[in-house]
Amino acid sequence: MLELVDQYCERTGPELWSEPINAATNLAFLLAGFWGLREARRHGADWPVVTLCWWVVAIGVGSMLFHTFANRVTMLADVIPIAVFTLAYTGFAIRRFLGYARGKAAFIFVIFYLAAGGLTALVPGWLHALSNGSTGYLPAFLALFVFGGWIAARGHEAGPWLLAAAATFLVSVTFRAVDQELCALLPFGTHFMWHLLNAAMLALLLGAAARHGREVS
Repeated sequence: MLELVDQYCERTGPELWSEPINAATNLAFLLAGFWGLREARRHGADWPVVTLCWWVVAIGVGSMLFHTFANRVTMLADVIPIAVFTLAYTGFAIRRFLGYARGKAAFIFVIFYLAAGGLTALVPGWLHALSNGSTGYLPAFLALFVFGGWIAARGHEAGPWLLAAAATFLVSVTFRAVDQELCALLPFGTHFMWHLLNAAMLALLLGAAARHGREVS
């Protein structure tokens, strides 16, 4: 579990500070989370919104640990907060933006992730490798576009926020995918742009939750 994980162009060895840009840009997640907390206070948002904000801070801490120590233990600290946030925000969006009751929301949630997981499983191995593992984020990508489009079609105020987040994520995942391919041209890689753009994407999601995520009766 303590074996070195070397996935990104910037890392040149097992040293503690071998990914300085990748590590430092995780501060953007902390800024996004704290900005979300400020928005939550300004708009009187309740505890689920506040929890989502703190979870974004946890994403930044976990990713910073991974890009500093880069082993299989810290990789879990990186990916688990991202996965939990994705699932939690999807449920939040179905309940509060689409307004479905708990039972129907749970049904939509399960059907969507079964379908998204099935599509992800169909991605060929060569494409997964070529994208530097970025196809693993296909369910999150689909969630943003499907539910963002659905919410926007309903005329809900959160719709444009989620669609802007989806567009931002499309650009950010591209930078993640080409990190190794552009290594010869850019010795520090492009993964840091994944961090910066994802922090912006998460800030958009938190802004939508804080401003338009009123509790459904």
